[in-house]
Amino acid sequence: MNMKATWLRIHERSLTRGQRLADQIASVMGSWNFIIWQSVFVLCWMTFNVIGFVRHWDAYPFILLNLIFSTQAAYAAPIIMMAQNRQADRDRVQAQADYDTNTEAKKEIEALQLHLSYLETEKLDKILKMLEEMKSNG
Repeated sequence: MNMKATWLRIHERSLTRGQRLADQIASVMGSWNFIIWQSVFVLCWMTFNVIGFVRHWDAYPFILLNLIFSTQAAYAAPIIMMAQNRQADRDRVQAQADYDTNTEAKKEIEALQLHLSYLETEKLDKILKMLEEMKSNG
């Protein structure tokens, strides 16, 4: 069976490796799983640095932790924006595909209506002709 390529498959094939990677990163960073693990990491970091018995590698106010989050945010923001821009592109392509499908469906429905109207008219003409024959014979 020969399946037509959908607009989504065509769009996905057109993505570069970098674009796919950006979409995956944005998907991970926008998940509850990421938020939970990052929260666990922060709590562990702060706990080990506040009550650390041997060495406090990042004492309060946690400058190193702030630097890590600033760096993460500096990279995450443009990556997430790229993914959102591609989502907007996908939405536009999907809207166009939906419009094209609806236009084709409308044309097919109009053609069917014309054909049904023709059949109805033809049937009525035959019925009228039969009635006229019956009237003239009877």
